[in-house]
Amino acid sequence: MINIRYETLADYTRIAEVNTLAFGQENEAKLVEEIRRSDRYISELSLVAEVENVVVGHILFSYIDLVGEETLQVLGLAPLAVHPQFQRQGIGSGLIKAGLEIAEAKGETIVIVLGHPEFYTRFGFQPSVVYEIESPFPVPEDVFMVKPLQSYHQKYKGKVVYPPAFHGV
Repeated sequence: MINIRYETLADYTRIAEVNTLAFGQENEAKLVEEIRRSDRYISELSLVAEVENVVVGHILFSYIDLVGEETLQVLGLAPLAVHPQFQRQGIGSGLIKAGLEIAEAKGETIVIVLGHPEFYTRFGFQPSVVYEIESPFPVPEDVFMVKPLQSYHQKYKGKVVYPPAFHGV
């Protein structure tokens, strides 16, 4: 039985552990801490997954910029981490679905992710080039993806600019 809920202060150490174990390094755990200290943090879009009251997964959506004719705030999904012992059990998928539902309810417009296409396309993510959105990184087109939400409008195009918190990743 998986329980998904908002993160609390008491979860911070365990969230850092889960990110470090999932990625095999501390960069993503530090990223989460940096975002929390920034004006890009959205408390209701930092979610944890629990199994038997133990945090085993975490997802964070935060604001990033989309720079085109104007600079627009959009959601970046990063990181998504599941403890290695609990991977491939639907926990990451549950976190994504819960986060996307909250983002829709908040009236957000689009979510951007750098990740595995075979995983993220299951949730409606498509290569960003389809929406005239440019990656700030030299990566294959299929790994930089976007998911338009109900409030999406065609003016959402341009180049993604990540805030300073991301510079250490």
